[in-house]
Amino acid sequence: MSESVELSAGRPGNRKLRIAMFGTRGIPHTNGGLETFFMEFAPRLAARGHEVIGYCRRSHFKDRPPSYKGVRLVYLPSIETKELGTPVHSLLCAFDVLFRRVDVIFVVNVAHAFHCLIPRLFGKKVAINVDGLDWKRGKWGSFGRKYFYWNAKYVGRICSKGVITDAREMQRVYWQELGTPSTCIAYGANVETSSRPEILKQYGLEPFQYYLIASRLVPENNPDLIVNAFQQARTDRLLVIAGAAHYRSEFSERLKRSKDPRVRFLGHIDNVEHIKELHCNAYGYIHGHSMGGTNPALLKALGYGNCILALRTPFNSEVLGDYGAFFDHDVRDLAEKITQIEDHPEVAAEFRRRAPDRIRQAYTWEKITDQYEELFQQLAAGEDPTRIHSTVRCLAGDKSEHSSVAARTATE
Repeated sequence: MSESVELSAGRPGNRKLRIAMFGTRGIPHTNGGLETFFMEFAPRLAARGHEVIGYCRRSHFKDRPPSYKGVRLVYLPSIETKELGTPVHSLLCAFDVLFRRVDVIFVVNVAHAFHCLIPRLFGKKVAINVDGLDWKRGKWGSFGRKYFYWNAKYVGRICSKGVITDAREMQRVYWQELGTPSTCIAYGANVETSSRPEILKQYGLEPFQYYLIASRLVPENNPDLIVNAFQQARTDRLLVIAGAAHYRSEFSERLKRSKDPRVRFLGHIDNVEHIKELHCNAYGYIHGHSMGGTNPALLKALGYGNCILALRTPFNSEVLGDYGAFFDHDVRDLAEKITQIEDHPEVAAEFRRRAPDRIRQAYTWEKITDQYEELFQQLAAGEDPTRIHSTVRCLAGDKSEHSSVAARTATE
């Protein structure tokens, strides 16, 4: 089973809530999947009559409008370094929200679990989407990985009724490795098609004459493996890389030294329309992400109708299913898969045709908003959504039962 959990039991009603959200750079912003999540999700809640507050990192916004599509925006400072930007801003948010009358606080990123102690000590109801396995990511040093791990280890105690995982496999990891039950709600995506293909000319590209990578240039996304494989593949098309490291990185600088004229680095692109056209007109999209659950970049690629080659991981397999092809963490294997797609354009065309169906089936933003809205209603009413809606339903405190059912549901 790879679809997100259907929230249906224990619906407490349609009470209009006051909801505060923090943990991202803010909205509107295009630098990451969590920012995209808030941009799609928060306005939908506001449109349903809820009062939504979105916190923003002041230094990321030259213009600071008071609202965005019905969401009230609050700008707080941060220390803009790789290590301190997010945690310092979120700490300030955790204190600021104490002085606001809200029913539920929604936080993203497990790195903020300890920050959630502050509103929890004052009786606030907090839900946290833990996002990915940050304690295993290579971009963090030893201290950073330990900090992420301890946040993950104790998040279930801090937010005992509000832990959210975004994939069945992530739900299994949190239960079996950390003993933390969670509600499983995925991310969403939109289904869109090309409307301005002439935008490609700005990048010197022609429709379907290139493969696309759209990700941060960090080790866990494996851009080095993809570049090396592409150099060995039998193709005259280009490999276009839209993304940057967002901080000084020897890894990304070394990657950019590729002498293959078929490999082009476009850097970070913050124009949403341009990103859409790059996706919709790509011959294939190569997804090398190895961490995280329901990856927003993979969902976006599906919604834009890409022929997807994805790294074979439990998370990518859960999302993609048979709507794309997989490659192993091996340069030769990916090179062979690219060559196969080159030799069989009808296969690539069929993957592109079917890809949006996966979003319509399981990952529409309306469906995701329905699930979060119901979870917030339950949390505000004093219920425990992690027990009501967890896929791994069990008797309270029966970890052996919980574990065995988790193992079964993760493989369905």
